[in-house]
Amino acid sequence: MKIKGENLQLIKINKELQMQNEKLEESLRQKEMLLRELHHRVKNNMQVISSLLRLQSRTLDDKKAIAVFSECQNRIKTMALIHEKFYHSEDLSNIDFETYVKDLVKTLVEFYDVSQNKITVDINIENISLEIDTAISCGLIINELISNSLKYAFPQGAKGNIGVSILPAEEDYVEMIISDNGIGLPAELDFQKTETLGLQIVNTFVKNQLSGEIELDRSAGTKFKIKFNKKGA
Repeated sequence: MKIKGENLQLIKINKELQMQNEKLEESLRQKEMLLRELHHRVKNNMQVISSLLRLQSRTLDDKKAIAVFSECQNRIKTMALIHEKFYHSEDLSNIDFETYVKDLVKTLVEFYDVSQNKITVDINIENISLEIDTAISCGLIINELISNSLKYAFPQGAKGNIGVSILPAEEDYVEMIISDNGIGLPAELDFQKTETLGLQIVNTFVKNQLSGEIELDRSAGTKFKIKFNKKGA
C-alpha cells in the first residue's frame, strides 16, 4: 500500500510539472507573438514616416533640400528593413545579417539608379548573426558608406567595384570592411573630423554604439576597416 501511495504521489507531481511546462510554453509563444507584432508595427510606422518625407519632398524646389529628404528616407528604410528581418526570423534574438545586407545593397543600387554593368557590388559575409541594436548600427554604417561610394566614387559614369566584407575575427570580434576602387576621398579630408553628416554618422555609431575602431586605407580607392565586439563593450 505504501508503494502504491508513493506512485500516486509521483503521478500527481508529474501531472503538475506537465501543466506548469504547458503554461510556460504557452506564455513563451504569446511573448514571441507579441515581439513579432512589435517588430511588424515598428516597421510599418517607419514606412509611414518614410512616405511622409517623400510626400513632403514633392513640395520642395530646392535640389539640396530634396536630396536631404531622400537620404533621411534611406536611413529610415535601413532601420525598417532590420525590423522586417527580425519579424520573419526564426530566432528573434538574432538575424541572418548576410540576407539583410544583400537586400540593403539592392535597395541602394536601385535608389541611385546605378547600372550593374558599370558598378558591381561584391558581398562576402561569413556566419554572422547580430542582435537588433548591433544590426541597426551596422546597417546605418553600411548605408552611409555605400551611399557615398555610389554618389561620389565613380564620376561621369566610370566603371568600378564596391566591396562589403563582414567576417568573424578573434574571439567575439567582427571585422567589417566597406571599400571601393573609385577616385578616393580628398587627400586633405580628415574623415573623423568632417562636417559631412554621413561620415559623422559612421564615426558616431562605430565609437558610441559599437564601441569599435575604424581605420581608413587610401592606398587603392577607399577602404574603411571597422572592428567591434558583437557582444558589446
